[in-house]
Amino acid sequence: MEQQIQLNEHNKQEYPPMHTTEHIVNQTMIRLFGCGRSVSAHIERKKSKLDYRLNACPTEKQIKSLEEAVNEVIARHLPVTTEFITQEEAKGRFDLERLPEDASETVRVVKVGDYDECLCIGTHVANTSEIGTFKIISHDWDEESKRWRMRFKLV
Repeated sequence: MEQQIQLNEHNKQEYPPMHTTEHIVNQTMIRLFGCGRSVSAHIERKKSKLDYRLNACPTEKQIKSLEEAVNEVIARHLPVTTEFITQEEAKGRFDLERLPEDASETVRVVKVGDYDECLCIGTHVANTSEIGTFKIISHDWDEESKRWRMRFKLV
């Protein structure tokens, strides 16, 4: 008998190509800058923004490298898949700090090929070939809070 998976309700419908791109950008930021995933995100169809905590403002060369790296991952035509695990299985593998207090015992893992995996209940493309080209359209640095904000779109 197949077990019914019970997840929390999701209150937002993301634009799948943009949301999957957020996952790729997060993993690329981790790899290039050694930071965590974004501390704040606003993901929309036309343009989106992500905030990161960094020690210093990225240089224009680093920003260009980020854009190129994200587009290289997109061009790999990676499958985007999901799996369901328990919160207990997720411990040590994922940061559970962002889970709501009333989170279901079962959590959903979204994988972008072998490049990224994280807990997520949002909607995604089936393959990175559906995304398009990632373009950083602006960015700014807040020295006091050490926050770098990037705005991007898909073309």
